[in-house]
Amino acid sequence: MHLRPVGATALLVEVAGPAQALALATWARAARVEAVEVVPAAESVLFDGVPDVEALGALLRGWTPTSETPVGELVEVPVTYDGADLAFVADAWGTDVAGLVARHTGLEFVSAFCGFAPGFAYLDGLPAELAVPRLDSPRPRVPAGSVGLAGRWCGTYPTASPGGWRLLGRTDAPLWDPSRDRPALLAPGTRVRFVAA
Repeated sequence: MHLRPVGATALLVEVAGPAQALALATWARAARVEAVEVVPAAESVLFDGVPDVEALGALLRGWTPTSETPVGELVEVPVTYDGADLAFVADAWGTDVAGLVARHTGLEFVSAFCGFAPGFAYLDGLPAELAVPRLDSPRPRVPAGSVGLAGRWCGTYPTASPGGWRLLGRTDAPLWDPSRDRPALLAPGTRVRFVAA
């Protein structure tokens, strides 16, 4: 774990990976650390709006890093598997489309962090041997609800946007709704299973 002050009121904590970042963010929120925002990412956690950066640093040095992923609620996301890259991913996985659907729906993911767009959750849990490359050139428009893969990440597009992920299908699940108490359906810590619609 490495701590880096970021200006006068923020601290960036670098950790070993997404599971540790999520574990640290979850611990910090439960401990009610003095920070306006606690933002996990792939290998770091940003503490912003911190009144005393040195005191927070001393507190965080007492945290024991862990790779255990915090257990959150389980959300099932229905998917229609008809994405543009379905055949490419099935071939990369050494199977057919039915085999791809069986593997993808057989995994449990964890929302490690949100980014890129409001409600876009980076879902950890794809085994290394199933990682697929991004597109060489991003699509100018990926429809809202698209479910895709990039490297070892799985994600769902809450709104239409450009994107270079390999598209498996689409969901009608309301991924982002600012009128809800928790606007992101797949907030960090949420366990996620995809089910064939």
